Order: sequence, then C-alpha cells, then structure tokens
Amino acid sequence: MKRVAIPIVDDKLSENFGGCNFYEIFEIEDGQVNKSSVEVPTVEAVDELPLWLQQRGITDVIVYRIKKEIISLFASRKINLFVGIHRDTPEKLIEDYLQGKLESDERIIYDITN
Repeated sequence: MKRVAIPIVDDKLSENFGGCNFYEIFEIEDGQVNKSSVEVPTVEAVDELPLWLQQRGITDVIVYRIKKEIISLFASRKINLFVGIHRDTPEKLIEDYLQGKLESDERIIYDITN
C-alpha cells in the first residue's frame, strides 16, 4: 500500500511545501484510491515535516517548491518526492500520479539563501 500526501492551500497544491493549510492524504492499493483524509501538521518547523509525514506512513509527497536542504530529510526517511509539479486540485494530481504522469522539475528546487 502507498500513502501519498499533497500539501494544500485554497483547494490546490500549495506553492510552498511548508506553507500549507493541511495535507490531503490518499491511500492507494492495487492502483486505486481506497480512501482519502485530511491532516493538519502539528509541527512548528518545516524541517520537522518529513518525520511527521513518516509517522503517518507516507510513502510519497507531491510538492511544487521545496528547499533543497529539506530533500535530504525526506531521503533519510525513505519518502519519495515529486517536485515542481503543476499546481492543481488534489483529485487531478492523484489521478496523474496513478497514471504515472507526474514528472519532477528540479528547476523548482531552491536554496535556503534564496
């Protein structure tokens, strides 16, 4: 089973990974969504989010922008990232995920100094 998290603001993928209202989480089994839920992060710092997501069994995260320093935290937690994904509704994004249409665009990754 896979658990995919999408950070959401105004019913679309959040522009900034750490600046979302909530995460929509989809449970996927046999190529189908079994259920979805909404969870509000309970952490205070962006660098705590990878652990928070790991504790919820998240296997994949779909993001638009993310600091490159945070990527290694996801790698250490064995969570796959899809970066630079176009901003759309969670339903459309999970449909693209299921169809294998999501492709990361690493030009969206930015330095903490930017």
